[in-house]
Amino acid sequence: MTCPRCHAENREGARFCRECGGTFEAVCAGCGAPVEAEDKFCDRCGASLAGTQAQPAAAPRFASPERYTPKHLAERILTSKTPSRASASR
Repeated sequence: MTCPRCHAENREGARFCRECGGTFEAVCAGCGAPVEAEDKFCDRCGASLAGTQAQPAAAPRFASPERYTPKHLAERILTSKTPSRASASR
């Protein structure tokens, strides 16, 4: 099973991507409620699902910094012993 968001390979039957943590459940584009593939209308908000295919759930708006910070940069930040200018001027 390939993740629609990050394209990582996952085992069949997985509910979440092992690489990015995204869910494999289809959701309503209107309200984000989980929907079944054969549904014609969302049972939470009533939005039609016929014209648009249900989309995989989107990534959280504020993803963990570990997901987008390069490893070498994160290590450099964590091992830095120099205080930032903002904290030094206080």
